[in-house]
Amino acid sequence: MIEEKLIRAGISTIAGVDEAGRGACAGPLVVAATILKDPNSPTLTEVRDSKELTAQKREELFDLVISESISYAIIEISPTEIDSIGLHKSNLEGMRRAIHALKTEPQYILTDGYRIDGLNAPSLAVWKGDQVALTISAASILAKVHRDRIMDKLDEQYPGYGFATHKGYVTRSHEKSLSELGVSEVHRCSYANIAALINR
Repeated sequence: MIEEKLIRAGISTIAGVDEAGRGACAGPLVVAATILKDPNSPTLTEVRDSKELTAQKREELFDLVISESISYAIIEISPTEIDSIGLHKSNLEGMRRAIHALKTEPQYILTDGYRIDGLNAPSLAVWKGDQVALTISAASILAKVHRDRIMDKLDEQYPGYGFATHKGYVTRSHEKSLSELGVSEVHRCSYANIAALINR
């Protein structure tokens, strides 16, 4: 675990950052950051990349991660902002906002995959970080659960699209509902499949 090396070097407040919803064509991009009290805590042994967990287990671990965090932050980037500045910039900006929103200033920051400029502490971009860094895995759980809850609410507001099922990702059922209902206010108009529907 990357955190163990940092802790041995005398770095105790380590922030992990990750996102959820990057590949979806509807709903927000959600970015979370967390500083765990003790990344070596035995209570966190089930924490791993959110994609490897069931929805029920993620829900259980969501509350655990929060209780085991010194500080955490969850940031939403709207479809409008994604369309305005692009997905990659939105992802980087979301990570910056999440880190700056932490009430405790980290000594070191671990990000999933991408290097972030303009941070208030040294950082390391970790390839597949949600699989090899516990703090990033914890952040991935916060981001994923928070976003799934948003998509469940959007399912009620925009019935027929199936947001509670596919969470805004491109699936056959989602494509079918788009062809029948058209593009909603929460779809990302800059995405190729959505833009094609708008311009046809």
